[in-house]
Amino acid sequence: MGRAQRDAKAEITAINIRDGASDERRSVDDTPFGGGAGMVLTPEPIFKVVEEREATHGPARPLLALVPHGRPFDQAKAQELSGLDSFSLLCGRYEGIDQRVLDELVDDEISLGDFVLAGGELAALCVIEATLRLVPGVLGNEASALEESFSEGLLEYPQWTKPSTFRGYEVPEVLLSGDHARIAAWRHAEALRRTQERRPDLWEAYEGTEKDS
Repeated sequence: MGRAQRDAKAEITAINIRDGASDERRSVDDTPFGGGAGMVLTPEPIFKVVEEREATHGPARPLLALVPHGRPFDQAKAQELSGLDSFSLLCGRYEGIDQRVLDELVDDEISLGDFVLAGGELAALCVIEATLRLVPGVLGNEASALEESFSEGLLEYPQWTKPSTFRGYEVPEVLLSGDHARIAAWRHAEALRRTQERRPDLWEAYEGTEKDS
């Protein structure tokens, strides 16, 4: 991310929602209506910082909230975001975000998976990194992004490097053959095998795509 900013490929700005608080303690949360444990982020400071930022710098849309109940963030979403001029991330915290923020201010809700973090900051960093590395010129070798897991709906094939023999374990002969067509076919077969074994959800989606094409 630092390299992307140094090379003017991206500009990242962090905004503290406490800057939108109206009380001396700079409070941004309160107890939930209806009872229950934990605290909920209140709408006022969030609306205020977003509206003030958009008034002075223009909208950085879409605004995506990082929440456990959001749509799964995946490589396709990262690819979509990498083609935009801008986007913003709202990090969840505590027991959640007041629903009025999600209904009236946020454009979409995303999640990294079926687990819960203390806050959305780490998730936001993951989204930013996954997206930035797809921006042309950010990676030293742009071909890397095209051959990685999920780029074609499959997990990536296994990788080996030197030495060709290590403690009796051999690199597959095909990778040493110099036959690029054989290597490409072998790698594709390995990607298919690995995806079918480890990610049946991806395999099912991939099979559906292949049938439609």
